[in-house]
Amino acid sequence: MNKTRSLLFRLGTVLILVGICVCMMIVGRGHTVYLDNKKIEVDGVEYAPPYKITVFVGGEQVAKLNARDRGMATCIGQNFEMTLKIMKEKGGEETTETYRLKLPYQLDGIVVNLPAYLAGLPEETWMSEFVSLATETSAEDEELPGGDEMDEFEMGDF
Repeated sequence: MNKTRSLLFRLGTVLILVGICVCMMIVGRGHTVYLDNKKIEVDGVEYAPPYKITVFVGGEQVAKLNARDRGMATCIGQNFEMTLKIMKEKGGEETTETYRLKLPYQLDGIVVNLPAYLAGLPEETWMSEFVSLATETSAEDEELPGGDEMDEFEMGDF
């Protein structure tokens, strides 16, 4: 009886710890959200960016985006809430709206095209994975310091 009870307490403790780990993994997942204010063309229709968008996350200004600009914000968890102050054209009136996005768990870097999002287009149009455009140089392309200078000096026989 005492061994069974001890085993049940141990199994219960392990299950509780596994449950806490799963919750922390989901809740504590961090994302970098890149916000684009760039024109986009979908099915032959061009969506022009507003003149200026000021982005607030958690009450703090994280980006001031003119047309063709990209900003960045970080988010912990799956829910991303941003407040946008949008000025459609230069000298125009600013409107303020709050938007909530559900971020995909599997992506670390997420690009949100704001003109497509504000136009109400489907998620696959305005959300994509961030891919760095940095190119790697191959060993053949890389010039080594010193080059052929060693040919000038006769080292002799060793």
